Amino acid sequence: MSYTLEHIVAQLGGELRGQNRDVSRLAPLDLAGADEIAFVASAKFRRQMLDSAAGALIVTEALAAELPDRSLIVAADPYLYFARLATLFHPPKTPRAGIHPRAVVGEGCRIGESSEIAANATVGDNVVIGERCRIMPGVVVGDGCQIGDDVTLYPNVTVYHGCVIGDRVGVHSGSVIGGDGFGLAWDKDHWFKIPQTGRVVLEDDVEIGANTTVDRGALADTVIRKGAKIDNLVQIAHNVEIGEHTAIAGCVGIAGSTKIGARCTVGGAAMFVGHIEVADRTHIGGGTLVSKSIKEAGNYASSYPLQSMKDWLSNAVHVRHLDDFAKRVKQLERELETLKKSKEEPHE
Repeated sequence: MSYTLEHIVAQLGGELRGQNRDVSRLAPLDLAGADEIAFVASAKFRRQMLDSAAGALIVTEALAAELPDRSLIVAADPYLYFARLATLFHPPKTPRAGIHPRAVVGEGCRIGESSEIAANATVGDNVVIGERCRIMPGVVVGDGCQIGDDVTLYPNVTVYHGCVIGDRVGVHSGSVIGGDGFGLAWDKDHWFKIPQTGRVVLEDDVEIGANTTVDRGALADTVIRKGAKIDNLVQIAHNVEIGEHTAIAGCVGIAGSTKIGARCTVGGAAMFVGHIEVADRTHIGGGTLVSKSIKEAGNYASSYPLQSMKDWLSNAVHVRHLDDFAKRVKQLERELETLKKSKEEPHE
């Protein structure tokens, strides 16, 4: 498949400069050839841009002036333009309408005529599935679930009973939506399991990465708000709320009843203790331990800098004695204060 630059601009906007030509695919800036198109995200890639053999480039207005003899698409945000162009080259697969003979569908279900239930998928009783959905092989949808339009559940996703999924949601392979939250009460000499009676609600345009777990609420629901994007291998515990358009990278762990605001970003492997709140538009660096509520938007991080093992061991010795050092400092402060007072007292 190939497109002319004129066709791309007609579909996606932007401004064509230079020769109109065919491009067959997108490629990295340093590897692109004469029939490929690449993008330049910022001026820091200027050298790679000037050396690139790409047949066409997506650039900002400021960078276009440096490329008078090249085929260009000028866009305000080349990275966003690249994302839309990638979708043009690789459109989502459309469902094959119907229920495969090897699928199992329970009683009382309402499934859109344009939706696909693939081989070896299992749909429980009284499930509602909208139009143009793809329920792929090995998926299990529990009793009483509600699934909107244009939803894709990739192979081996499990959606427990009673969960709600909005429109245009994607859940990638191996993820579990609505498993029990970690609710336990100590009963003299053993743990007593607390029934988890809430649901998981994934609002419209949410995407959940592979092997991520979103636990159902204990009493109220666990809610992932509209447009939120969750990466692979993320643990979201019971009664958590993730705000609209928040993006969470891989290996993050969020303990129960934590509320993360809208339009936040969370770097990989960050950890959140339970029962805290994070303000809208907060940005958490990778590996950060969020141990208390964040009430003011901003950038936060607590990662320890990388260092050699030798340096780490040397520093660790001092860290182990920080309490002793603090006591010695306080003692020295008291002695200095005593000495200062003695000098200030009049002498007979």
